[in-house]
Amino acid sequence: MTWTLSRAEAPRFEALDESPSTNTELAARAADGTEPDFSVIVTRNQTAGRGRLGRTWVAPPGQTLAVSVLLRPVLPGGEPLELSHFGWLPLIAGLAMATAVKSVIEPARVGLKWPNDVQVDGLKVSGILAELFPASGAVIIGAGLNLSIAEADLPTPTSTSLELAGAHLLGDELADAVLAAYLAALRSLSSGFVKLGADPEGSGIHDLVSESCSTLGQQVRVQLPGGDDLYGTATSIDRAGRLVVRSSADGQETAVAAGDVTHVRVVS
Repeated sequence: MTWTLSRAEAPRFEALDESPSTNTELAARAADGTEPDFSVIVTRNQTAGRGRLGRTWVAPPGQTLAVSVLLRPVLPGGEPLELSHFGWLPLIAGLAMATAVKSVIEPARVGLKWPNDVQVDGLKVSGILAELFPASGAVIIGAGLNLSIAEADLPTPTSTSLELAGAHLLGDELADAVLAAYLAALRSLSSGFVKLGADPEGSGIHDLVSESCSTLGQQVRVQLPGGDDLYGTATSIDRAGRLVVRSSADGQETAVAAGDVTHVRVVS
């Protein structure tokens, strides 16, 4: 397919017939520092994808979208972002994907489960994996999106695909339109965040993520890194992008880090 709409959203856009992992492919190409900011690699047949917590992400050929985007964020004065700022980029990517899904599905049905899983009617349709390369200050944002997986082939009972959810486009037209919408939103949100000093409140990113986050107000179970579970109510997202949970046991509030999405899992 030609990816006409999506190609217009990136300075360098490459579509692969097949790839073990678009994140790995893009990381190899970006290693020498010459790959431009917002370079994109996409495939509809990823054979060895990775999800959060080291899980394998396997999908039927042609029925999903795997896309990786290279970000080289630099503050207006030329200074690199502080490490604490990078924690917002996966949340921004989740917000961008939620925006894209809303462009093909009734928006009220779409939710953003903290930190960056996109759901339709409470079922997961997309997930994000961000990888930071501290030496260069680059970040690769990988996203997987279920386009047309049949119900019998879904990876989990809590998953869905855009076509199953009644997207108003189909096939190649759906893939190109939703990817173009994601890239446009990701560029706008991430560049706005960086241009305003990576200030989550001043840039409006904190409010946008909070408004879209379906986890807030829900009873949740947080699986902590040490293996313990925290049960409580998700009350807010703090300035660092962490989910604040009020314990059902003692009412104490705990902030769960969003920057490293491999350490916690939140289940509504």
